[in-house]
This record gives sequence, structure tokens and C-alpha cells, in this order.
Amino acid sequence: MNVCPGVRLVQAFGCLSLLLTAWFPCAAAPLDETEPLQLLVETLNSVDDAGTLKSLMQGMLKGLEGRRNVDAPARWPALAAKLNTHQDLGIRDLTNQLSQIFGDEAAVQQALGIVNDTTAAPAERLRQLQLLLAQQNQEVSGLLEGLLNEPELQLTAVRGYASVENAAAPAVLLKRYAAFAPDLRRAVIETLATRKSYAEALLTAVRDKAVAREDVPTHVARSLNTLLGDRFESVFGKLPALGEDREKLIAKWKSVITPVALEAADASRGRAVFKKTCAACHLLYGDGGEIGPDLTGSNRANLDYLLLNSVDPSYDVPATYRMVTIQTVDGRVVNGVVAEEDGTRVVLKTVEKPRLVIAKSDIDERVLSKKSMMPDGQLEALKPEEVIALVKYLRTTEQVELAK
Repeated sequence: MNVCPGVRLVQAFGCLSLLLTAWFPCAAAPLDETEPLQLLVETLNSVDDAGTLKSLMQGMLKGLEGRRNVDAPARWPALAAKLNTHQDLGIRDLTNQLSQIFGDEAAVQQALGIVNDTTAAPAERLRQLQLLLAQQNQEVSGLLEGLLNEPELQLTAVRGYASVENAAAPAVLLKRYAAFAPDLRRAVIETLATRKSYAEALLTAVRDKAVAREDVPTHVARSLNTLLGDRFESVFGKLPALGEDREKLIAKWKSVITPVALEAADASRGRAVFKKTCAACHLLYGDGGEIGPDLTGSNRANLDYLLLNSVDPSYDVPATYRMVTIQTVDGRVVNGVVAEEDGTRVVLKTVEKPRLVIAKSDIDERVLSKKSMMPDGQLEALKPEEVIALVKYLRTTEQVELAK
């Protein structure tokens, strides 16, 4: 089969971001993508095979990930009209996704209609909700309160208030907080720590005991401290600078985590503690997050190693695991580690989301910390028996049952 040069080019590079790199090999700044985008559109227009069309369109979406309101190539409207009548549902769906990125209002309204359609498949409603939130669509933000009542959509709806600023978010989320399951309560707290106006409402809820102080994870407390400063400290007090007391704290915990205490500890309970405190960032036995190192092959049998990395996680942190704080032009604050970066976008791994794409044009401020993403004070926030159980679990050589 003869394949046109444009198809060969895009197949060779796989996605738009790589194609742009090839077009402008030394570029570090945002690029003029008009010509390569137009080439891609012309290539799509020349392809009849459905599989090839899908591959090329998926490549475009990958390259445009995190972008919104991109100027549509001159021939895109005509091509989209043709592809929207394609017999393959997958091609029509990919066309709609690209049209949303290109600012096509009809495509946006189609997606909003699906989110609103309670008879549509929940998975499809969820996907369209995620796409609209990625585009920071204001209309979908107005739908989030209603979606909090739908189990398949409520977690994304909670986190959606972080994607698009909504003045009603704090009142809406805090009103439902007590009735939410633990994973949703944590999502509420993490969401309310992403914007200053939200954070002020969360701090008030903690002060008034509507949200328990111990419900606020250490990494969230650190974000609140950054956003609110003295106001945060008036409620929480100063966050401990544990590095200065490293040796004292290690000695303290070694006196608690004795061989006798470990022998009596329950590793299954320790797994439950790990799931609550560590699994958001770390894998162990294939279970958990991928922000920090996989602990499965680490030196877990060594108590000194475990304590040093728990008491003072920033003592010797590799650059790849240093925390980056990004504030967007619309006031959102995000903490994570950089997974990928090119001339147009930064991809972060965050506690809340394993892959968060931020367009560089949306970044107002970016700060690289000397600290690890793993927060100080994790052990100090636990009861001694929980720490002992956690260490017992971390020193296991195979997975154990999760305590109920």
C-alpha cells in the first residue's frame, strides 16, 4: 500500500509534540505550530483507513494535551464536518475532542449535553466531564454541584472545582463534607487547598471544627501554609522544621520500634497505615502511586534507612523527586514532580492526579523546592502503635492482607 509522505512523517514521530521538536529541533520556547498542524490536517484529509486516522488523531491529541483554545488550522472546520459523519464512532469522538481544543462551540455544547444526559453511559459522561474540565469550561463548572450526587461522577466533580474557579465551591463542598466517604473527604480537602479563596474557607472550617485538624494531610497543610502564611499558623501553629532535630527524632523512634514491639505488631494493620499515609505517592508490591520511588526493591529491612527517609525525607533528595510548585494565571496552586516537559507544556505527577498537564502559557509562577514531595512530619502525625505496624509492614518480603 502506498502511504503519503505526511502519514509516514506523523507515524514516525507519533505525536504533535515530537513533530514540533523535529520541525524546530533546538526550540525551548513555545513554538509556532501553524505549519505542522496544517500538515497534519492535510494528512488526515488524505487518509481513508480508519485505523490510521485514529492513530494520527490520537497523536494530535497527545501533542495538544493540556492546551485549550488553540487556533484551528484553516482547513480543520471542513475536515471536521466530514469526519463527524464517519461511520466509525471512535473517529467521530476524536473529532469532537480536537474540535473542543480548537474552540468549536458546537463541539463544546455536544459534550455538555452528554454530561447532562442521565441516560448516557456513566463512563462516557465521565470522559466528557474530564475533557471539559481540562478545557476549563465555565459552563461545566456550574454543573458540578448536581454531579456530586452521582457516584460515578462525584470524585471528578469534587476535583473539578480545582480545575475551574467557582465562588460557590467552598460552601458546596463543606456542606457535604461530613456525609462523604473518606476518599471524597480527602479530595475535598485537597481541592480546597488549591486556591487562596478556597483555602481561607477550609481554614475557617478547621478552626470551627467542621473539619478535623487531623483530616488535613501534611502535604495539604504545607500548601495551606504557602497560601495563607500567618493566618494558617494562627490555627495550625508552625509546621515543624524536622531536619534540625533529625538525630533526636531517629533516636526517639528507635526506642519505640523495638524488636519486641515489632514482633507483636500486625503487618496487615501496617498495610492500612501505609495506604492512608504513603500509598498516594509510593508503590509497594505493585499497589500505590508513582510520584515517589517504588519501595518494593528498596532497603526496607534496614530500620535506620526507613527512619532517615521518614523523619527527614529531604535530607538527600534527588532532583527528579524535588517538589515543584506552580501557580497558574487564574490563581490555582499545584504541587508535584516534573514527569515531562517541552516547549509548550509541563507534565506533573501530583498526589491528586498521576498526570497533570499544564500549558506553559498558563503558568504565572514556578518554584523548584529543595524539599522532597514527601512531607516532613509523617511519623509525628501517627500514633506510636501505628508507626510500629507501618514499619512491620514495610519490612515484609511479600504482600499481606489489608486490615479491615
